[in-house]
Amino acid sequence: MTPIVELRNVTKEYRGVPAVQNVSFTLERGEVHALVGENGAGKSTLTKMIAGVVEPTAGEIWIDGAKVELGSPSDALNRGIAMVYQETSLVPSLTVAQNIYLTDDKRFHRLRGIYIAGQQFLQSLNFPVDPTATVSALGAGQKQMVEIARAVHHNASVIIFDEPTATLTPEEKHQFFSLVERLKLRGVSIIFISHALEEALAIADRITVMRDGEHVVTDVTSAFDREKIVRAMVGRTLTGELYGSHKDRTVREAGTKVLSVQNLSMGNVVRNTSFSIFAGQITGVFGLIGSGRTEAAKVVAGVMKRDLFHGGQVRFNGASVRYRVPRPAVRDGIIYVTEDRKVEGFFETMSIAENIHLGALAGGQTKSSTVSMSEMRSVAEEWIKALNVKAINADARVIELSGGNQQKVVVAKALVQKPKLIIFDEPTRGVDVGAIAEIHQLINRLADDGIAVMVISSYLPEILQLSDRILVCRQGRIVEEFDGNTADEETIMYAAVH
Repeated sequence: MTPIVELRNVTKEYRGVPAVQNVSFTLERGEVHALVGENGAGKSTLTKMIAGVVEPTAGEIWIDGAKVELGSPSDALNRGIAMVYQETSLVPSLTVAQNIYLTDDKRFHRLRGIYIAGQQFLQSLNFPVDPTATVSALGAGQKQMVEIARAVHHNASVIIFDEPTATLTPEEKHQFFSLVERLKLRGVSIIFISHALEEALAIADRITVMRDGEHVVTDVTSAFDREKIVRAMVGRTLTGELYGSHKDRTVREAGTKVLSVQNLSMGNVVRNTSFSIFAGQITGVFGLIGSGRTEAAKVVAGVMKRDLFHGGQVRFNGASVRYRVPRPAVRDGIIYVTEDRKVEGFFETMSIAENIHLGALAGGQTKSSTVSMSEMRSVAEEWIKALNVKAINADARVIELSGGNQQKVVVAKALVQKPKLIIFDEPTRGVDVGAIAEIHQLINRLADDGIAVMVISSYLPEILQLSDRILVCRQGRIVEEFDGNTADEETIMYAAVH
């Protein structure tokens, strides 16, 4: 049968540097085709050519056996191709229903009608999202659900999912996989990009591996296992480096108490919670979405305000503090690395050098009122080398980088501020296995250097692999504490749920 989508020797160059080079790819009718590779391997660029977001520098795109030129996403949508982006493309000021029916001119302005239709449609997908809610008020997981719902609403024959499960809970992931099966039964063809290799192995019919912008291998899923995929992606086995037995390592002893939180409260989200963070140690915080773990960290860092009365007490390096904005917290040495890098982590139209320099300014590391361009680039080049950021040079715009390299820039912007306490919120979300290993090594080095490190993660193997001590958050409170050596997944998950 003729493939529904075929790319023939496509190349895409940015400033003369190929992001994708001479790649051929086919998507069969009614199949789930997983596309895997490191950040910067060219996965998103390849799919964006299919979705009409970018045009190939060379090569051909064929849809339903006919050669086409896709000049915009609407061209692709008219041909039945929809894409769910890794970073959501919703309109924040509109409601959920308005975003779903945004291109439906006949229904868009009939609010009552689209709210009723939206409620029924979201329920049919098992997505617990209020159609009347403004998108800006939603969490990352619910925004992703709206993105998925909007793509399904278009009745597309091809749907491209770019990291669709990165912000979903285990139960929401199960619902998403069920949705994929239903779409497949309807004859919809799906391209699935994911750094969670187990997901690709579980739901894909075929898997394509890319590396450095080039095609490495395509085969049926049964021909792969995790180790074979990783070896094709990075050229070596990383399994032991990532999530080997956490009980084989030495847990660091607690140093000086850097942070003490007593009876912290913020509305109904953080409820009378208490915990401590120590220098030279990695404290992992695990909890389901909505458990209040991120909000508690944001209160500590001054991103959110705790309750004015009975809000509890925060002591940093022995002194009582109450940060109402992040700036004084940053000056004192508390840095929060956000889970939502696109919205809160960097200035996308600025260069790598400018973003890192802004971090230095925020941390008070530069006193001069004038900016030395050569010094700014020099500092940026140091961090690019230290964190292995894949970019043309320090003047490259952050928006042009892959998700994992964007995350490295966010981390560099934080570390240039010379923190005494650094809080990583989902540090490896949407990051490939190679970059995960690099970020984990960096986090361990920070703790070895005596810095207090707090890691918030939804992925239990990551918590177990990194943490010297583990705090479990449930319903706005820290409810359990475990030693990094003796804890196991079952015990931690039981504490998080019950």
